[in-house]
Amino acid sequence: MKRNSNGYRDYLLASDFDQTLSFNDSGIILSELLGNADFEAKVKGMARTHLVQQGGELAYLLLHDPEYRRVRKEHLVETGRRIRLKTNIALFAQILTEGIEDRRFLFNVISAAPEEVVQSALEGIVPAERIFGTRFNYNSKTGEIESIARVAAGYGKVVVLDEIQDRLRFGPDQIVYVGDGSSDVHVMLHVNRRDGYTIAVSENPYLVPIARRTVLSDNALSVLVPIMEDILKWDAPRIREFFATRGIGLQDWEKTHTDWLSFQEAAGRPLLNNIAQPIEEEACKPV
Repeated sequence: MKRNSNGYRDYLLASDFDQTLSFNDSGIILSELLGNADFEAKVKGMARTHLVQQGGELAYLLLHDPEYRRVRKEHLVETGRRIRLKTNIALFAQILTEGIEDRRFLFNVISAAPEEVVQSALEGIVPAERIFGTRFNYNSKTGEIESIARVAAGYGKVVVLDEIQDRLRFGPDQIVYVGDGSSDVHVMLHVNRRDGYTIAVSENPYLVPIARRTVLSDNALSVLVPIMEDILKWDAPRIREFFATRGIGLQDWEKTHTDWLSFQEAAGRPLLNNIAQPIEEEACKPV
């Protein structure tokens, strides 16, 4: 990997937003703001019918559901202000920008959530031009949403990531992607196939077998640990020292490997079949 003129080896770190950098789904917060209590039921209904790709449910509701048609841009901005972010998001972004040892990471966010929501939530932390969410076209007179310009969900995330990579001229092995849900499956497979690096931040059964590493924490800094281990090749004492010098103690670090198993007995078949049967006397006679 080539170094830039400052001696750094640069990476593109792209992250999902909802429940990756935050604790809640943007659609839930927006629904609470509107007084709508059935958002999750509507999402489950769309999932059962496969009406929209996973991650694009809120965009569909904003365009087609009567209860959400009254949403204007200011509602999305206010939703972003109400979102609870994971701990130390600002420090996480700062460390990525400053670099770790001789590596530096350009932090971008790719989310199926409305772009205004994510920009509002991360204001002062991530520049707006590095946030890529679902974009709407608005009526210039009424302010209502008229159409969808782009949905960064499912395979749409692959398209956005490739656009960023091509524009900034990153190699495929310089990509790190962080996500939490089924909407991240396509992009993680895409990154892995081209020798990039992927991190899951949930126990989603579809995502964990795909991601190179999985970390579970309510602190955004946790994502740095697999990066330090696998990209920088640091050992545990060095990682602990890095956080300690910034006034943060790494208290609980439980390294586990999870195998997802499921068994089902065939109907009518015994659980034990010819096990520990008596040995025939003839078989014991010496030849």
